[in-house]
Amino acid sequence: MLSLNNAFSADEVGEFDRRCREGTGRESLAYVAEPKIDGLAISLLYEQGELVRAATRGDGRTGEDVTLNVRSISSIPLQLRSHRVPPSLEVRGEVFMPIVGFERLNEQQKARDEKLYVNPRNAAAGSLRQLDSNVCAQRPLSFFCYAVGVWQGTPSPSSQMQMLSALREFGFPVNPLAREVKGLKACLDYYEDVMASRASLRYEIDGVVYKVSSFEDQQVLGSVSRAPRWAMAYKYAPEQAQTRLHAITIQVGRTGTLTPVAELEPVFVDGSTISRATLHNEEEIGRKDIRIGDTVIIEKRGDVIPGVISVVKDLRPAGAEPFDMIAVTGSQCPDCGGAIHK
Repeated sequence: MLSLNNAFSADEVGEFDRRCREGTGRESLAYVAEPKIDGLAISLLYEQGELVRAATRGDGRTGEDVTLNVRSISSIPLQLRSHRVPPSLEVRGEVFMPIVGFERLNEQQKARDEKLYVNPRNAAAGSLRQLDSNVCAQRPLSFFCYAVGVWQGTPSPSSQMQMLSALREFGFPVNPLAREVKGLKACLDYYEDVMASRASLRYEIDGVVYKVSSFEDQQVLGSVSRAPRWAMAYKYAPEQAQTRLHAITIQVGRTGTLTPVAELEPVFVDGSTISRATLHNEEEIGRKDIRIGDTVIIEKRGDVIPGVISVVKDLRPAGAEPFDMIAVTGSQCPDCGGAIHK
């Protein structure tokens, strides 16, 4: 199971469209666009129409077996009734927790004086990984399918849209907002339409996904090591916050690389409390002129990894000195005391 490359601007989506058109030799392409559900990717294997295995995406090759827990999710069919179901079918999709269910779950957690979940995605992941399937069965989980990994034994669909229609016929829930769009302008219009209705959706999303609809064109475009060239996620602008940088510590990587890390006044950003952020390297700190004591702007790029974006220099304290890796470390590795060099 591959990941998706991300775009954060219309220009990047335009580049994606250009590469796809050039790669297929077509003047215009049809894409299937749908909301990007903020949940947990799952693989469902059906043999002779019966669910026999469910697994998380894991590292793309090996995931966790969550079959017992998935069998308790009412929107995932245990038996497929259509006469067109292939003998072997692997369906992929997203397990998520609707917003109303998430709020109700946290109310129950609070009443029991138990830890609250920070967002629906974490709640869905924690629920699906419960060792006791009875606990998972009590959680308000739902599911949308969006892809097929294996279709064996009968003729398969020739496009993404046909595949979604077939899955709907088999009894799988497909996002009702999924639709085929043609050309770059239609892709960008779809993004704006979904963004305008984002607040009214019953589930959380963090962008939209575009996939070249024709499976023949998908084959021509192929994939890189971890992501297909024929698909892209257009993510919504990351949420930003302002906080104070208390210190810069040094993290020692597995290969001995020293990475500076910002130690921050804790601040809540997009569903989680951030107290540390990567500063990448000494050159990046110098380019942004980041100093201890500064007020900084942070964001969760890709809604996952927090980073320091810029400095509010009007709020810089007097006497703040530029960062110097040698001065901070004393030319010694903070873990083993060995000499460091550049």
